[in-house]
Amino acid sequence: MPDPGSIRPARILVINPNSSRTVTAAIDAALGPLRLPVGPDITVTALPEGPESISSQQDADRVVMPLARRIAEDSADAFVIACFSDPGLQTAREAAAGRPVMGIAEWGILRALTLGERFGIVALSEGSVHRQRRMVRQMGLGERYAGSRPVEARADETVGEAIRARLITAARILIERDGADAIVLGCAGMAPHRMAIERAIGRPVVEPCQQAVAAALGAVLLREVP
Repeated sequence: MPDPGSIRPARILVINPNSSRTVTAAIDAALGPLRLPVGPDITVTALPEGPESISSQQDADRVVMPLARRIAEDSADAFVIACFSDPGLQTAREAAAGRPVMGIAEWGILRALTLGERFGIVALSEGSVHRQRRMVRQMGLGERYAGSRPVEARADETVGEAIRARLITAARILIERDGADAIVLGCAGMAPHRMAIERAIGRPVVEPCQQAVAAALGAVLLREVP
């Protein structure tokens, strides 16, 4: 029988593919409620090779291989890619060799589908809107997509309170003009604002990092359940 002290505790690695310490800290704080006393460790890290903000498809593409290498070299039991572009998600799953890899956009949208008929996304920029439209189309969810509204900001600018009013305005337009029933925050840096936006608009708001980590927790905790 193995020595209990020698058993490695389960661990979930959350990787912010940009290099912003501000965004990484916001993600880490948002995951506090998911750190269970007897549950897997949840570690949050940035990707030093990444840009300060993933604003274009080129930004997303350039982090794919560094992200895959980081996952392949790590012994974590599950991984979360904490960028709403879900960069290199399929490549990351190959690199993980069977261990779960969750993308926050995928899981944020899946959660929103349970909260209403149509969902909308608060986007970083107009460029992000184009990528989100393509992602929703590829997921086959066009009929349930109310649209995306940009706030024209970098990822690190979404953390502070100065941007909160713009986030609320974008979410309110998605509800009142576009017909969304639930809102998905389209950047990991927006995490500190979820509850304030939800109170302001009176509709459910999904913070996708929390949802992706919750899914990873379920995958890790249930892996040995018959």
